[in-house]
Amino acid sequence: MEDYALATISEPPTQVERGIKLIVQIPCLNEEDTLPATLAAIPRSFDGVDSVEILVINDGSTDRTVEVARNLGVEHVLNFKTNQGLAKVFIAGLREAARLNADYVINLDADNQYDARDIPKLIAPLQAGRADIVVGERPIDKIEHFSYTKKKLQQLGSWVVRRLAHCDVRDSPSGFRAFNRKAMLRLFIFNDYTYTHESLIAAKDSDLKVVGVPIHVNPGVARPSRLMKNAASYVFLSGGTILRFYLLYNPRTIFNGFGLISGGLGGFLMLRFLYFYLTGDGSGHVQSVIVGGVLLIASMLAFILAVFSDIMRINRKLIQEALAELRQGRYSNS
Repeated sequence: MEDYALATISEPPTQVERGIKLIVQIPCLNEEDTLPATLAAIPRSFDGVDSVEILVINDGSTDRTVEVARNLGVEHVLNFKTNQGLAKVFIAGLREAARLNADYVINLDADNQYDARDIPKLIAPLQAGRADIVVGERPIDKIEHFSYTKKKLQQLGSWVVRRLAHCDVRDSPSGFRAFNRKAMLRLFIFNDYTYTHESLIAAKDSDLKVVGVPIHVNPGVARPSRLMKNAASYVFLSGGTILRFYLLYNPRTIFNGFGLISGGLGGFLMLRFLYFYLTGDGSGHVQSVIVGGVLLIASMLAFILAVFSDIMRINRKLIQEALAELRQGRYSNS
């Protein structure tokens, strides 16, 4: 069983002949004021998609979010009684969309920041088979309600993620994204803070192709970000998330790098001592032997950790492959 309790409006899906289905999932935490405008902008028909359904994911709201969603005709509601956090809500939405036999999923924030008319643009690379995940790239420099500091931090974070995830996405924090069924079943998120950065690093680990497409944003902002309270907290939390999950997905690279640096410095110090020893001045450079020996031991331990961490990484990937296959079988028979 998945690790969430759900309450949907519609009946469970049945095995009937159907066309291409798109589900637009909208994570919500007290969004009764902004949800109507967000829902009104979602296109309900366009080329290549036979049906568009909306899935509202209520993350423990204490206002009328669920009631508003139902009154506005939302087809599905995934209801958490207590706040779970954006990352858990996001991944639960992907699993629920898979259960509902969606071919594609759009993740759309409820604050009406993104222009939902760009949904066909996000779906197009999935339909063409060029990508498994599509990220909507906002024109960061042109967003008026973003401060100069926030713009530069967004750009710096995206640059770092591009290097680590080996994907050319210019707006890694963007929450306007599209996923095909392969990504729904194979994407795993372990972070509780946000899914945006980790999902791009995880995509490479799961052999999922990622592309970015330019999108539009609506003028102004309905409410301040709930993830970025200030620049310092954003840097601390996002930076920690990126480092933590790069270590999770690429441990061998990090340990091997540390081992090479430590081993190189240790070897240099040992050769330095040997030079002075052979020239008759070794007694004054014993500290080089001590520090060099410590560095060489640290290097050896790093290489050992690289081997063990790589074995653990392989085991994790095998488990994830097995879970993806189990989900495929389970949801295909829903």
